[in-house]
Amino acid sequence: MITADLVIVGAGPAGLYATYYAGFRGLSVVVVDALDQLGGQMSVLYPEKPVFDVAGFPRVRAQDLVDSLVEQAALAEPTYLLGHDATELEQLPDGVVVTTDRGARIRAGALLITGGMGRFTPRPLPAGGEFVGRGLRYAVPRPAELTGRNVLVVGGGDSAVDWALCLEPLAASVTLVHRRGAFRAHERSVSELRSSSVRILTPHEVAAVRGGARVEEVDVTGPAGVETLKVDEIVAALGFKADLAALSSWGIGLSKRHIAVDRSMRTTLPRVFAAGDITDFEGKVRLISVGFGEAALAVNNMVPLVRPDLPVVPGHSSDAA
Repeated sequence: MITADLVIVGAGPAGLYATYYAGFRGLSVVVVDALDQLGGQMSVLYPEKPVFDVAGFPRVRAQDLVDSLVEQAALAEPTYLLGHDATELEQLPDGVVVTTDRGARIRAGALLITGGMGRFTPRPLPAGGEFVGRGLRYAVPRPAELTGRNVLVVGGGDSAVDWALCLEPLAASVTLVHRRGAFRAHERSVSELRSSSVRILTPHEVAAVRGGARVEEVDVTGPAGVETLKVDEIVAALGFKADLAALSSWGIGLSKRHIAVDRSMRTTLPRVFAAGDITDFEGKVRLISVGFGEAALAVNNMVPLVRPDLPVVPGHSSDAA
């Protein structure tokens, strides 16, 4: 049994900032994450991607932001349990006990869930699944590996458009295929895409993938029929399936993989709070910058529950030693 003032489930940006902030408020912290590294999706899926919506940073590389958050969180001297999936929640009159799939038990005065989308697995490309690892991938953690390659990006969301733009100056050619005429990505990114050298095929779908040891060519279907493309690499950016089965068993009231919270970031369960992409309330906006604010709100409002001698309203960080 590990004892702490606060247990945080999720070590993405919101969880890391909450770790720092809880330390600033004088709380001891244990952080649990199913991944074996800190940073959540940012570190696993797009560490090289530029991020634009964090206050004070006109542009910051995703992994650099994670590294700074980890350094900041270290001020709280947290205990990290990485590669641990939080599976069970027991509620006590004065706290909670969280149990992981590896047998760790954490007793804390409160629980903060910053799990984003929980465990995530890529939505598979219907055609060519046998080429995974042989030219077909679902993320681009190291874009430089695709330098000089003919790349086909599949999808119409932010990840697909971002990766197409990121790879444009590196790859020999980039083609983006999307089954609909309209994109779901941010308007500014779509505008940049249309001004780039990326070839855009909409509405088109991947019908077949062929090759030997690796991908060699792809058939795409569209209004004009079938076109065969010479391709070295396929990036299937079709989104991810969230696995929040454990949270569903906690009686926390998940709806469409989101947790309803009030203005204090409280959930329907006593001493259980949530922050970041996993939360839902009227007017919710899913941005990293919003997640940071929610993390601070959650920590400040749980402090009197864990430490009755401390107020909700914090002092100024500049006054801290």
